[in-house]
Amino acid sequence: MSAYGVINRPQRTSYLPATLWDSPRVEPDLGTQSFVTIHHIDRAAVERIQTGLFNYLHSIFADEVDKGLTYPQEDIRDPTAFGTYFFGGDVLVAIAGRGDPPAIESEVRGVREIEQSPDAARNGRTWEECVAGFYYVKPNYPGRSSHICNAGFLVPPSQRGSGYGHILAKSYLHYAPALGYKASVFNLVYNNNAASVKLWEALNFTRAGLIPKAGRLKRKDGEGEEYVDAIVFYKKRGTNVR
Repeated sequence: MSAYGVINRPQRTSYLPATLWDSPRVEPDLGTQSFVTIHHIDRAAVERIQTGLFNYLHSIFADEVDKGLTYPQEDIRDPTAFGTYFFGGDVLVAIAGRGDPPAIESEVRGVREIEQSPDAARNGRTWEECVAGFYYVKPNYPGRSSHICNAGFLVPPSQRGSGYGHILAKSYLHYAPALGYKASVFNLVYNNNAASVKLWEALNFTRAGLIPKAGRLKRKDGEGEEYVDAIVFYKKRGTNVR
């Protein structure tokens, strides 16, 4: 829930096409291709899959919240609380793949669209083995300002260092406009999160403001807490995601 209360969005009746992205990950077998597919889902879609995806995403997000370094929540172990927060809008899940990539159905402004479900992309693997990252997209404000969206991103610890965060961010520049949003606002990018700050600046997000002492975060050395400033990032809708 935001300062404006619950911000509702229309019930989804269809999903945006999955997309194919080149993976920067270097495979031990240099002759094997690696790639990432991004899949548009929501809570209803996850419940239809019924293969533990919701539980896995919840566990990864709850562990991240417990670290107290990147998100403002202090506890989100309750599945209902996670579902309300993270699945309050649209969710995009990235699946890492190896071998022959799926066939390209069409290409829209440099983004390759494919026809593949998350379960097909998983290809018999566990979600732990193949989920490269995930993020939500939802209105940042209600009503007359609901054309501006917010998003929250996460790469599982086991998948970090492979460049997947950059793929998630680039895919967001495709999916957010495709979902109908005209601009993005990230309310709380804590300035101790150097990788995130660097990523959004590299993608030409504007520093719209600085909130002093916006987060009471745990110290990285585990010794107590500290107040940390947060950057507000903004970007209007664009089409260049490559």
